[in-house]
Amino acid sequence: MASPGYGKRSAPDQQPRRADDFMLLPLRERHIAGFIDQLPEGAAMDVKGLAKQLPLYGQQAVGSALKALSVAGYLRRVRCLVTGEGGQVRWVFRTFWSRTARDNEWWGALMAAEVQRAAVPEPVAVVAPAAPVVPEQRTQEPEPVTDGPSPAYAALAQLGRADARLALSAADCAVLEPLAAEWFTRGVDADYLVRALVAGLPAEVGSPVGLVRRRLTDKLPPQVPVAPVPPAPGTPVRRVMMECTKCGVPGRAEALPDGLCRACRQPDEGASEVSVELPAERDVRTYVAELRDLLKAP
Repeated sequence: MASPGYGKRSAPDQQPRRADDFMLLPLRERHIAGFIDQLPEGAAMDVKGLAKQLPLYGQQAVGSALKALSVAGYLRRVRCLVTGEGGQVRWVFRTFWSRTARDNEWWGALMAAEVQRAAVPEPVAVVAPAAPVVPEQRTQEPEPVTDGPSPAYAALAQLGRADARLALSAADCAVLEPLAAEWFTRGVDADYLVRALVAGLPAEVGSPVGLVRRRLTDKLPPQVPVAPVPPAPGTPVRRVMMECTKCGVPGRAEALPDGLCRACRQPDEGASEVSVELPAERDVRTYVAELRDLLKAP
C-alpha cells in the first residue's frame, strides 16, 4: 500500500469485471492490467513497487506497459496539492484507473471534476456556544456610560507633556484627531506616534497645531501589507494537475493527450510499434502468437 493520500484511485462509472477484460491488449499489458485491476484502493502504483510484485517483468517492462495502458485509455497519473496537519502543504501522487478504456475527452472531464471538487472546501460544522448561566442579581440603576477619548486623541494630548513646544489645546486635538487616527489604522501605537511627532523639532515652534498637522501628513507610515492567512488543516488547495505517465512532467489534461507529454509520445528509438487493435479477419490465438514474438524483449 502507498502512503495515505497516494496510490491507486478507481475512476467513476466502473463496469463490472468480465472474463474478457483487457482481451484486446498484448499479453504483457493484459497481464499487468489484470493485476492492477485487482489492487485495492490506495495501493502503490510506482514502477518499482509493481515490478517487485510481478516476477515475470522488470522495471523497464512495467514502465513500458504502463505507458501502453495510458495510451489505450486505462489510466492517468495525477498530482494534487493538499494540506496536511498543521497547515503543511504537500503534493500527493495518484494513479486513476479505469477498467474500461476511455478517450482523452473523458479523462479531461474527470480532471475538470477533480479540480472543481478540490476548489470546494470541506464543510466545517459550527457548534454554537452554550449560553452562559447568569445568576440572578438584584436590579440596580444603570450607570451612565461615558465614551472616553480615542487613542488618537489621547496621543495628541500627550504631546505637550513629551515636549512643551507641541502643547495642543482640546480644540486642536479634536481637529487633528482624524489625521492621527489614520496612523493607528496602519499598525502604530501611541508611543510610536508621539516619538515620530516630537523628533527633530526646531528651536522655536510658532504654531504647534500647524506643525503637528504637517508632520501627521508628511510622516504618515506606509500601509503594512497583510500576510495571507494559511489554509486551515484539511482544507484542499486548488491545485490538481495531470502528469506524464512515463516521465512525470506535470501539465494540463489537454496538453497531455494519452497521458503523455510531447517527448514521450514519440516512438522509442529502435523499438517496434505494436498495435493493440485486433484485425477483424484474424482470430485471437493467431494474433496473440504473433504478439508474443514481438514482446520477447523485457
